Amino acid sequence: MTFLPGDPCLPPRVAYAVGKRVAPAVVRNRVRRRLRAATMAHRAELKPGTAYLFGAVPAGATTPFAEIGAAMGGVLSVALRS
Repeated sequence: MTFLPGDPCLPPRVAYAVGKRVAPAVVRNRVRRRLRAATMAHRAELKPGTAYLFGAVPAGATTPFAEIGAAMGGVLSVALRS
């Protein structure tokens, strides 16, 4: 994950990078939807005005959703400390 602080008057912005290396288009879209759902589960941790970029690796296509959510929570907690 990469994040860039911004204007705290704006809502947080989130983007997902799921490249062709991950899998065919159908699977990439599923990975993107799962990342979006995990983000919604952790939306309270997103700082206003900050832009976030979450990238997916090929293993993300087969990773259980609970692990994706836990990893996202861990990454966001590290980002909040900095």
